[in-house]
Amino acid sequence: MIDFRPFYQQIATSPLSDWLETLPLQLKEWEKQAHGDYGKWSKIVDFLPDLQAEIIDLKNAVKSDRTFPLSEGEKQRIIHHLKQLMPWRKGPYHLFGIHIDCEWRSDFKWQRVLPHLAPLKDRTILDVGCGSGYHMWRMLGEGAQMVVGIDPTELFLCQFEAVRKLLNNDRRVNLIPLGIEQMQPLAAFDTVFSMGVLYHRKSPLDHLTQLKSQLKKGGELVLETLVVEGDAHTVLVPTDRYAKMKNVYFIPSVEALISWLEKVGFNNVRCVDIAPTTLEEQRKTDWLENESLIDFLDPNDHSRTIEGYQAPTRAVILANK
Repeated sequence: MIDFRPFYQQIATSPLSDWLETLPLQLKEWEKQAHGDYGKWSKIVDFLPDLQAEIIDLKNAVKSDRTFPLSEGEKQRIIHHLKQLMPWRKGPYHLFGIHIDCEWRSDFKWQRVLPHLAPLKDRTILDVGCGSGYHMWRMLGEGAQMVVGIDPTELFLCQFEAVRKLLNNDRRVNLIPLGIEQMQPLAAFDTVFSMGVLYHRKSPLDHLTQLKSQLKKGGELVLETLVVEGDAHTVLVPTDRYAKMKNVYFIPSVEALISWLEKVGFNNVRCVDIAPTTLEEQRKTDWLENESLIDFLDPNDHSRTIEGYQAPTRAVILANK
Protein backbone atom coordinates (compact mmCIF):
# COMPACT_ATOMS: atom_id res chain seq x y z
CA MET A 1 0.00 0.00 0.00
CA ILE A 2 1.12 3.55 -0.67
CA ASP A 3 2.81 5.24 2.29
CA PHE A 4 1.72 8.83 2.94
CA ARG A 5 4.05 9.38 5.91
CA PRO A 6 6.75 11.12 3.82
CA PHE A 7 4.14 13.70 2.83
CA TYR A 8 3.16 14.26 6.46
CA GLN A 9 6.81 14.89 7.31
CA GLN A 10 7.16 17.21 4.34
CA ILE A 11 4.26 19.47 5.30
CA ALA A 12 4.93 19.46 9.06
CA THR A 13 7.12 22.56 8.79
CA SER A 14 5.30 24.15 5.84
CA PRO A 15 2.27 26.46 5.55
CA LEU A 16 0.22 23.26 5.10
CA SER A 17 1.00 22.01 8.63
CA ASP A 18 -2.56 22.62 9.86
CA TRP A 19 -3.69 19.88 7.46
CA LEU A 20 -2.12 17.32 9.79
CA GLU A 21 -5.00 17.94 12.20
CA THR A 22 -7.35 16.02 9.89
CA LEU A 23 -5.48 14.37 7.02
CA PRO A 24 -3.89 11.26 8.61
CA LEU A 25 -7.20 10.09 10.09
CA GLN A 26 -9.02 10.79 6.81
CA LEU A 27 -6.53 8.69 4.85
CA LYS A 28 -6.81 5.82 7.34
CA GLU A 29 -10.57 5.85 6.75
CA TRP A 30 -10.01 6.11 3.00
CA GLU A 31 -7.82 2.99 3.01
CA LYS A 32 -10.59 1.01 4.73
CA GLN A 33 -13.05 1.94 1.98
CA ALA A 34 -10.70 1.91 -1.03
CA HIS A 35 -11.63 0.25 -4.31
CA GLY A 36 -11.31 -3.54 -4.27
CA ASP A 37 -8.55 -3.44 -6.89
CA TYR A 38 -6.46 -0.87 -5.02
CA GLY A 39 -4.23 -3.52 -3.48
CA LYS A 40 -3.57 -5.06 -6.90
CA TRP A 41 -2.86 -1.67 -8.50
CA SER A 42 -0.49 -0.59 -5.73
CA LYS A 43 1.45 -3.88 -6.09
CA ILE A 44 1.96 -3.09 -9.78
CA VAL A 45 3.76 0.08 -8.68
CA ASP A 46 5.96 -2.06 -6.43
CA PHE A 47 6.77 -4.38 -9.35
CA LEU A 48 8.20 -1.52 -11.41
CA PRO A 49 12.00 -1.42 -11.35
CA ASP A 50 13.91 1.26 -9.47
CA LEU A 51 15.57 3.03 -12.38
CA GLN A 52 17.76 6.09 -11.99
CA ALA A 53 16.96 8.67 -14.66
CA GLU A 54 19.92 10.75 -15.80
CA ILE A 55 17.68 12.96 -17.95
CA ILE A 56 14.42 14.48 -16.67
CA ASP A 57 12.50 17.11 -18.61
CA LEU A 58 9.37 18.54 -17.00
CA LYS A 59 9.59 21.91 -18.74
CA ASN A 60 8.76 20.69 -22.25
CA ALA A 61 7.17 17.31 -21.47
CA VAL A 62 6.96 14.71 -18.70
CA LYS A 63 10.03 12.74 -19.66
CA SER A 64 12.72 10.61 -18.06
CA ASP A 65 15.59 8.77 -19.70
CA ARG A 66 19.15 7.65 -19.28
CA THR A 67 22.16 7.62 -21.58
CA PHE A 68 22.25 3.81 -21.66
CA PRO A 69 18.83 2.74 -23.00
CA LEU A 70 16.72 -0.07 -21.61
CA SER A 71 16.87 -3.42 -23.34
CA GLU A 72 13.78 -4.37 -25.33
CA GLY A 73 12.98 -6.99 -22.70
CA GLU A 74 13.18 -4.46 -19.86
CA LYS A 75 11.02 -2.04 -21.80
CA GLN A 76 8.35 -4.67 -22.53
CA ARG A 77 8.20 -5.70 -18.87
CA ILE A 78 7.57 -2.11 -17.81
CA ILE A 79 4.94 -1.67 -20.54
CA HIS A 80 3.24 -4.86 -19.30
CA HIS A 81 2.98 -3.43 -15.77
CA LEU A 82 1.85 0.01 -16.88
CA LYS A 83 -0.86 -1.42 -19.15
CA GLN A 84 -2.36 -3.17 -16.14
CA LEU A 85 -3.17 0.34 -14.91
CA MET A 86 -5.28 1.22 -17.97
CA PRO A 87 -7.16 3.31 -18.92
CA TRP A 88 -4.62 6.14 -19.03
CA ARG A 89 -6.65 9.34 -19.45
CA LYS A 90 -4.34 12.37 -19.15
CA GLY A 91 -0.81 12.61 -20.55
CA PRO A 92 1.33 11.92 -22.51
CA TYR A 93 4.28 10.51 -20.59
CA HIS A 94 7.69 9.62 -22.05
CA LEU A 95 9.45 7.37 -19.54
CA PHE A 96 12.72 5.59 -20.40
CA GLY A 97 11.77 5.37 -24.05
CA ILE A 98 8.19 4.24 -23.33
CA HIS A 99 5.48 6.50 -24.74
CA ILE A 100 2.27 6.35 -22.69
CA ASP A 101 -0.08 7.76 -25.31
CA CYS A 102 -3.01 8.77 -23.13
CA GLU A 103 -6.55 9.54 -24.29
CA TRP A 104 -6.07 13.28 -23.70
CA ARG A 105 -3.24 15.35 -25.10
CA SER A 106 -3.08 17.29 -21.86
CA ASP A 107 -0.03 19.12 -23.18
CA PHE A 108 -2.37 20.96 -25.56
CA LYS A 109 -4.34 22.33 -22.61
CA TRP A 110 -1.14 23.24 -20.77
CA GLN A 111 0.10 25.21 -23.76
CA ARG A 112 -3.17 27.18 -23.80
CA VAL A 113 -3.18 27.86 -20.05
CA LEU A 114 0.46 28.51 -19.19
CA PRO A 115 1.02 31.84 -21.01
CA HIS A 116 -1.69 33.52 -18.91
CA LEU A 117 -0.62 32.38 -15.44
CA ALA A 118 1.19 34.28 -12.75
CA PRO A 119 4.72 32.76 -12.66
CA LEU A 120 4.65 29.43 -10.83
CA LYS A 121 8.24 29.63 -9.63
CA ASP A 122 8.55 28.98 -5.87
CA ARG A 123 4.77 28.67 -5.48
CA THR A 124 2.84 26.16 -3.38
CA ILE A 125 0.13 24.80 -5.66
CA LEU A 126 -3.07 22.76 -5.26
CA ASP A 127 -4.44 20.86 -8.28
CA VAL A 128 -8.05 19.80 -7.63
CA GLY A 129 -9.21 16.77 -9.60
CA CYS A 130 -5.67 16.18 -10.81
CA GLY A 131 -6.24 12.73 -12.36
CA SER A 132 -2.95 10.86 -12.73
CA GLY A 133 -1.04 14.10 -12.20
CA TYR A 134 0.23 15.12 -15.65
CA HIS A 135 -0.25 18.84 -15.12
CA MET A 136 1.35 18.69 -11.66
CA TRP A 137 4.63 17.57 -13.21
CA ARG A 138 4.42 20.42 -15.71
CA MET A 139 3.85 22.84 -12.81
CA LEU A 140 7.00 21.51 -11.20
CA GLY A 141 8.76 22.06 -14.52
CA GLU A 142 7.83 25.74 -14.21
CA GLY A 143 9.66 25.96 -10.89
CA ALA A 144 6.90 25.35 -8.34
CA GLN A 145 8.19 24.68 -4.84
CA MET A 146 5.53 22.13 -3.92
CA VAL A 147 2.54 20.73 -5.83
CA VAL A 148 -0.28 18.84 -4.13
CA GLY A 149 -3.00 17.16 -6.15
CA ILE A 150 -6.26 15.80 -4.81
CA ASP A 151 -8.34 13.18 -6.59
CA PRO A 152 -10.31 10.40 -4.89
CA THR A 153 -9.86 7.84 -7.70
CA GLU A 154 -7.59 5.01 -6.57
CA LEU A 155 -6.49 4.07 -10.09
CA PHE A 156 -5.26 7.63 -10.72
CA LEU A 157 -3.27 7.50 -7.47
CA CYS A 158 -1.52 4.32 -8.57
CA GLN A 159 -0.84 5.72 -12.05
CA PHE A 160 0.67 8.79 -10.41
CA GLU A 161 2.87 6.69 -8.12
CA ALA A 162 4.02 4.61 -11.11
CA VAL A 163 5.05 7.76 -12.98
CA ARG A 164 6.71 9.17 -9.86
CA LYS A 165 8.76 5.97 -9.49
CA LEU A 166 10.03 6.44 -13.05
CA LEU A 167 10.89 10.08 -12.28
CA ASN A 168 13.41 9.27 -9.54
CA ASN A 169 10.70 9.21 -6.83
CA ASP A 170 10.52 13.02 -6.79
CA ARG A 171 8.73 14.05 -3.57
CA ARG A 172 8.01 17.66 -4.50
CA VAL A 173 4.77 16.45 -6.10
CA ASN A 174 2.15 14.47 -4.16
CA LEU A 175 -1.33 13.11 -4.84
CA ILE A 176 -3.77 12.81 -1.95
CA PRO A 177 -6.86 10.62 -2.63
CA LEU A 178 -9.53 12.93 -1.28
CA GLY A 179 -12.08 15.35 -2.71
CA ILE A 180 -11.90 19.07 -2.01
CA GLU A 181 -15.08 18.87 0.05
CA GLN A 182 -13.07 16.78 2.54
CA MET A 183 -10.31 19.39 2.91
CA GLN A 184 -10.32 21.78 5.81
CA PRO A 185 -9.93 25.44 4.70
CA LEU A 186 -6.16 25.94 4.67
CA ALA A 187 -5.82 29.35 2.97
CA ALA A 188 -2.25 28.26 2.25
CA PHE A 189 -1.85 27.88 -1.52
CA ASP A 190 -0.44 30.50 -3.88
CA THR A 191 -2.24 28.98 -6.87
CA VAL A 192 -5.23 26.63 -7.04
CA PHE A 193 -6.11 24.80 -10.25
CA SER A 194 -9.52 23.25 -10.94
CA MET A 195 -9.55 21.89 -14.48
CA GLY A 196 -12.36 19.70 -15.75
CA VAL A 197 -14.17 19.48 -12.41
CA LEU A 198 -16.84 22.18 -12.07
CA TYR A 199 -19.42 20.58 -14.39
CA HIS A 200 -19.27 17.40 -12.30
CA ARG A 201 -20.35 19.25 -9.14
CA LYS A 202 -24.01 19.29 -8.07
CA SER A 203 -23.40 22.66 -6.39
CA PRO A 204 -20.97 24.73 -8.48
CA LEU A 205 -21.04 27.74 -6.14
CA ASP A 206 -20.05 25.50 -3.23
CA HIS A 207 -17.13 24.20 -5.32
CA LEU A 208 -15.98 27.73 -6.11
CA THR A 209 -16.21 28.65 -2.42
CA GLN A 210 -14.15 25.58 -1.49
CA LEU A 211 -11.47 26.57 -4.01
CA LYS A 212 -11.37 30.09 -2.58
CA SER A 213 -10.94 28.74 0.96
CA GLN A 214 -7.67 27.03 -0.03
CA LEU A 215 -6.05 30.17 -1.48
CA LYS A 216 -3.89 32.70 0.28
CA LYS A 217 -5.09 36.28 0.07
CA GLY A 218 -4.09 37.52 -3.38
CA GLY A 219 -3.61 33.95 -4.63
CA GLU A 220 -4.67 32.93 -8.12
CA LEU A 221 -7.44 30.54 -9.15
CA VAL A 222 -7.09 28.76 -12.49
CA LEU A 223 -10.50 27.41 -13.48
CA GLU A 224 -10.98 25.41 -16.67
CA THR A 225 -14.39 24.00 -17.45
CA LEU A 226 -17.00 23.31 -20.11
CA VAL A 227 -18.97 26.33 -21.29
CA VAL A 228 -21.83 27.02 -23.70
CA GLU A 229 -22.64 30.01 -25.86
CA GLY A 230 -24.98 32.56 -24.34
CA ASP A 231 -25.40 35.56 -22.07
CA ALA A 232 -25.02 36.00 -18.30
CA HIS A 233 -28.27 34.07 -17.73
CA THR A 234 -27.42 31.04 -19.88
CA VAL A 235 -26.72 27.74 -18.11
CA LEU A 236 -27.18 24.32 -19.70
CA VAL A 237 -28.61 21.67 -17.37
CA PRO A 238 -28.52 18.38 -19.31
CA THR A 239 -31.65 16.29 -18.79
CA ASP A 240 -29.75 13.01 -18.66
CA ARG A 241 -26.26 12.78 -20.18
CA TYR A 242 -23.89 15.19 -21.84
CA ALA A 243 -21.46 13.64 -24.35
CA LYS A 244 -22.40 10.29 -22.75
CA MET A 245 -21.33 11.55 -19.31
CA LYS A 246 -24.05 11.03 -16.73
CA ASN A 247 -22.51 13.20 -13.98
CA VAL A 248 -22.70 16.59 -15.72
CA TYR A 249 -24.92 19.03 -13.85
CA PHE A 250 -24.36 22.66 -14.92
CA ILE A 251 -22.56 24.10 -17.96
CA PRO A 252 -22.64 27.91 -17.86
CA SER A 253 -21.83 30.53 -20.44
CA VAL A 254 -18.58 32.41 -19.88
CA GLU A 255 -20.52 35.45 -18.66
CA ALA A 256 -22.54 33.34 -16.21
CA LEU A 257 -19.36 31.70 -14.92
CA ILE A 258 -17.72 35.07 -14.33
CA SER A 259 -20.83 36.14 -12.44
CA TRP A 260 -20.67 33.03 -10.25
CA LEU A 261 -17.03 33.72 -9.37
CA GLU A 262 -17.76 37.32 -8.48
CA LYS A 263 -20.76 36.24 -6.41
CA VAL A 264 -18.59 34.06 -4.14
CA GLY A 265 -16.07 36.88 -3.68
CA PHE A 266 -13.33 36.47 -6.29
CA ASN A 267 -11.95 39.60 -7.92
CA ASN A 268 -10.06 40.39 -11.12
CA VAL A 269 -12.06 37.67 -12.88
CA ARG A 270 -11.16 37.30 -16.55
CA CYS A 271 -11.54 34.74 -19.32
CA VAL A 272 -8.18 34.11 -21.03
CA ASP A 273 -8.99 31.26 -23.41
CA ILE A 274 -11.92 29.54 -25.11
CA ALA A 275 -11.30 26.45 -27.24
CA PRO A 276 -13.41 23.62 -28.65
CA THR A 277 -12.21 20.13 -27.78
CA THR A 278 -10.84 18.59 -30.96
CA LEU A 279 -10.48 14.99 -32.11
CA GLU A 280 -6.71 15.50 -31.96
CA GLU A 281 -6.85 16.47 -28.28
CA GLN A 282 -9.12 13.63 -27.07
CA ARG A 283 -9.01 10.31 -28.91
CA LYS A 284 -8.68 6.54 -28.62
CA THR A 285 -5.20 5.09 -28.20
CA ASP A 286 -3.62 1.74 -27.34
CA TRP A 287 -3.60 2.86 -23.69
CA LEU A 288 -7.40 3.22 -23.56
CA GLU A 289 -9.97 0.45 -23.99
CA ASN A 290 -13.00 2.72 -23.67
CA GLU A 291 -14.83 5.06 -26.03
CA SER A 292 -13.52 8.57 -26.63
CA LEU A 293 -14.64 11.90 -28.09
CA ILE A 294 -15.50 10.60 -31.58
CA ASP A 295 -18.09 8.32 -29.93
CA PHE A 296 -19.60 11.19 -27.94
CA LEU A 297 -20.39 13.40 -30.94
CA ASP A 298 -23.21 13.31 -33.48
CA PRO A 299 -21.70 11.24 -36.32
CA ASN A 300 -23.34 13.55 -38.88
CA ASP A 301 -22.51 16.85 -37.14
CA HIS A 302 -19.42 17.09 -34.94
CA SER A 303 -20.55 20.50 -33.68
CA ARG A 304 -23.17 18.69 -31.55
CA THR A 305 -22.94 15.96 -28.93
CA ILE A 306 -24.70 12.68 -29.56
CA GLU A 307 -27.55 14.04 -27.39
CA GLY A 308 -27.84 17.19 -29.52
CA TYR A 309 -26.11 19.70 -27.23
CA GLN A 310 -23.30 22.06 -28.23
CA ALA A 311 -20.11 20.00 -28.60
CA PRO A 312 -17.53 20.34 -25.80
CA THR A 313 -15.98 23.80 -25.59
CA ARG A 314 -13.73 24.74 -22.69
CA ALA A 315 -12.87 28.10 -21.18
CA VAL A 316 -10.03 29.10 -18.88
CA ILE A 317 -10.94 31.69 -16.25
CA LEU A 318 -8.44 33.32 -13.91
CA ALA A 319 -9.41 35.08 -10.68
CA ASN A 320 -7.83 36.26 -7.46
CA LYS A 321 -8.80 36.00 -3.81
